[in-house]
Amino acid sequence: MSFKTSKVVVVGAGNVGANTAYSIINQGICGEVVLIDVNKEKAYAEALDMQHAMYFLNRNINIHAGDYGECKDADIVIITAAAPMPKDSNSRLEMLAPSMNIIKSIVTSVMESGFNGIFIVVSNPVDIMTYYVQKLSKLPANHVIGSGTALDTARVCCKLAQTYDLDAKSVEAFVIGEHGDTETMAWESATIGGKHLADVLSDNSERSSDITKEKLLDWSKKSGWEIFTRKGNTCYGIAASTTAIVKSILFNENRILPVSVKLNGEYGIKDLYFSVPTILNADGAKEIVEIRLRDEEAKELAHSAEVIRSFYKDLNI
Repeated sequence: MSFKTSKVVVVGAGNVGANTAYSIINQGICGEVVLIDVNKEKAYAEALDMQHAMYFLNRNINIHAGDYGECKDADIVIITAAAPMPKDSNSRLEMLAPSMNIIKSIVTSVMESGFNGIFIVVSNPVDIMTYYVQKLSKLPANHVIGSGTALDTARVCCKLAQTYDLDAKSVEAFVIGEHGDTETMAWESATIGGKHLADVLSDNSERSSDITKEKLLDWSKKSGWEIFTRKGNTCYGIAASTTAIVKSILFNENRILPVSVKLNGEYGIKDLYFSVPTILNADGAKEIVEIRLRDEEAKELAHSAEVIRSFYKDLNI
């Protein structure tokens, strides 16, 4: 695989899909990007718009609308298409039933092309949909990855960075578990500039008075809904986090990101997809990183797994 020959297909040309495609070409990550959508005119228009933008981006990437036949030689297929969020809903799990048929149709069409690359699933509820895609596609589990809590983690890191007037990249604090209401934070391993978060809070008590694990998690969960209720979607953050996953794979970075992957005994959990820190490279999900959790956090993670698993019976697979 090289830059010139690498190919990414984005299924879904809505706000998330289009912004993901634009983020990929803006960073010059691959040689070809294909947009697929049931609304072919929308996919064509988005691709054409990006073609014109590339004049100013100093890029030479083949971006165009296409069909599922183009997945045959794709390195990565990103699924962003899903049913609309139910009106007045505040739970991604409510999207499960209406999204199942959409995802099944997409995966069937992609696999019929002869695709043998890596799926990245963004569609909500992402942990359950990622498990569903893996079962439908029958691809190796390390080749089916969900965007998971990568964005949730970024939100927590940004909040901590703002508190201490720092660059967010100086903060490392993983949000793990479900991308949703039962997610938790690995507090024990959280650091700022290599210093344990608990010590940072203690040594900066005046600025840290409002910083607790519960408040940070609440921020992570609610900030997405604050964006959604005000503008009708969240797109830039999820597009950027998905692009980071794509880059980690295509560039063989061996970067650690909290993404939705299949656990096979790690953290005491088997045959279930949700987010834990994972090494990503050209093989997809190379290795799950087991970080130390407090007893309370381990219980929270186990509860998150139970909630997700309770929906597997509805998948009919």
